[in-house]
Amino acid sequence: MIVLGIETSCDETGIALFHTEKGLLSHTLYSQIEMHNEYGGVVPELASRDHINRVLPLIKQNLAIAQIDLKAINAIAYTQGPGLAGALLVGASIANALAFALRVPILEIHHLEGHLLSPLLTNPTITFPFVALLVSGGHTQLIRVDKVAHYALLGETLDDAAGEAFDKTAKLLGLGYPGGKSLSLLAERGESGRFTFPRPMRNSGDFNFSFSGLKTSVQTLIKHIEITDQIKADIALAFQEAVVDILVEKSLAALKHCGLSDLVVAGGVGANSQLRQRLTLEASQLGANVHFPELALCTDNGAMIAFAAAMRISSRDKDYLETHSNYRYTVKARWNLETTAYNHCI
Repeated sequence: MIVLGIETSCDETGIALFHTEKGLLSHTLYSQIEMHNEYGGVVPELASRDHINRVLPLIKQNLAIAQIDLKAINAIAYTQGPGLAGALLVGASIANALAFALRVPILEIHHLEGHLLSPLLTNPTITFPFVALLVSGGHTQLIRVDKVAHYALLGETLDDAAGEAFDKTAKLLGLGYPGGKSLSLLAERGESGRFTFPRPMRNSGDFNFSFSGLKTSVQTLIKHIEITDQIKADIALAFQEAVVDILVEKSLAALKHCGLSDLVVAGGVGANSQLRQRLTLEASQLGANVHFPELALCTDNGAMIAFAAAMRISSRDKDYLETHSNYRYTVKARWNLETTAYNHCI
């Protein structure tokens, strides 16, 4: 079975074709970073309009790469939420129109489900159950994953997500958008120990996060010292160390709490090299394993949507596809993974 995946939740248009037996046939991604950089952040209306221009050409490109005909597609999956409503509507409308024309089933996928299952796309040896750390510009959550569609939220950020804090701090340091990668590169030139920032909720006794105060600490420091290029690098490193400390400690504590030995990390911040190194090292000291998606799959992409749909199909009986063929759609700008209509929570 071939599944077409469409991802348009924010500022990246992702399209992919996944074969349930042969694996990923193709995936392409168009990023709007250059367009939004001029405004210092994502402009929802511009994002939506750009998705309209990109989806169909990218679908054609994927068909050409996979060397298959449009009629070979057996099911279509799209991101229903969460995300920017206008951007989501582009993917939803095109997916449903195409599914209706082809008379194939349509599957609505939760954006975060795509992320938390994405490491399994290239590493099928990962087995359930495991703990997932979803860490991106919009979300920071720890989730226990017992199997497909069985998710239990352990903790989440109470304010800014880790990626959002990276972007805001990068802006304070005069870096471009998106700031996470730029800040991490700058941190490589920093001197460790020059500055120390707080570790919010480090001793909270739960698995929740808070990064807004950390960003404010950076803002306060900048107002009271003379800023040079080296000091910027030192601040970037100190900030990154604080975020990584919190993520590592909470993630490993969640593993111990659940009595599990596998941690899956997904989302854009999962590409951060310091986070990868620290988690891998400290998890191994506990006899645990950490699994990351390939760097190309850390950001939003169509491959994770097609793969999540394929896993849902394989985890259900044959009647499952017949219940996803009415071609009526809505999008969910806000959508809790545990309250999805199709999700059975533990």
